[in-house]
Amino acid sequence: MQLMVSHLDRSRFAPFVFSPADGERRALLREAGVPVIVGGDLLSVLEQLQPDIVHIHRAGWPESEMLQPIRRFRPRAVVETNVFGRLDDSPLGKVIDLHLLVSRFCLERFAATCGASVDMSRYRVLHNPVDTDVFARLATARDFSRPVAGRLSRPDPGKWSRLAFDTLPLLQASSPDFRFLVLGTTPAFEAFVRDHGLSGNVELVPPMVRDEDLATFFGHLSLLAHANDTGESFGMAIAEAMAAGLPVVTHPALGDRDNAQLELVEHGVTGLVAATAEEYAEAVSWLWGHPAEARRMGLAGRDKAVRFYRVQDIARTLGDIYQELLDRMSRPDTGGPDTAGPGETGFQPTPPSPKSTRRP
Repeated sequence: MQLMVSHLDRSRFAPFVFSPADGERRALLREAGVPVIVGGDLLSVLEQLQPDIVHIHRAGWPESEMLQPIRRFRPRAVVETNVFGRLDDSPLGKVIDLHLLVSRFCLERFAATCGASVDMSRYRVLHNPVDTDVFARLATARDFSRPVAGRLSRPDPGKWSRLAFDTLPLLQASSPDFRFLVLGTTPAFEAFVRDHGLSGNVELVPPMVRDEDLATFFGHLSLLAHANDTGESFGMAIAEAMAAGLPVVTHPALGDRDNAQLELVEHGVTGLVAATAEEYAEAVSWLWGHPAEARRMGLAGRDKAVRFYRVQDIARTLGDIYQELLDRMSRPDTGGPDTAGPGETGFQPTPPSPKSTRRP
């Protein structure tokens, strides 16, 4: 959200951000000139600022506390970024005019499981954005033969896999001097490192918010080691590492879990995919032993990130989506909010703003 709104075309739109609680992104939004409102009543904020478009970022399942004030306010268009590709089949869910899913994987799974019961024309893919220009500019020339891997995630046990634990003793046996830089650790992982004599190999890195700092972190690595048993609905850390020119080692998530990491990491093209700790350790060691191939995969990943996730392109597409919705909602023959009956999606449109810029 921070990247999207910061790069939105200000000649077309006048954005602001509302959040019920403060967070680390507030300072970055303010630096980008985006007004931020923290706390208070959402309905009162909407009534004061009168946005034409409301764009919400959420998991996708029913959330009445968020949608009730939006329905009462009646904006001209409502967009959601549906982070996990879930269905909101509640009455309040009908307030949303367009659902943006963050990966092709999420859209295809949604269509397979829910497509018969929903209008799929209201569902599209808009990838999460990455500031690929920053990562390309700050990613330093690296020696891919150096046995240095890194991991990046929230310090949340749900973001981890046993592969991230069990691979390390195997790597120590084959590459005693290897290093593993970890940003976003957990107590269980720290205990594992101590108990298995890995303290000399593992370095715990403090949290980072700015892309410039992440680029420096990636510059110390020869590959990203991704391991998350719940899988990824997109895989932001993977996309950022790809933008920095790193090959990525990942694994499939079992069952019906998220697997967009396999959409980003094409085996043998932008990285390697392994299913067991032994395969994972072999994949990491193979990349260290084949630096030319590692570099090739890193460059392929960088190219893919620029083609699909570059923030300037994503923000431009988002602006076009906003305008498309505003134009469609203004035409009574399109089934937009001005023709919706009771209980249907949409509402009577508010009068157009006299200003030349719309307010999302």
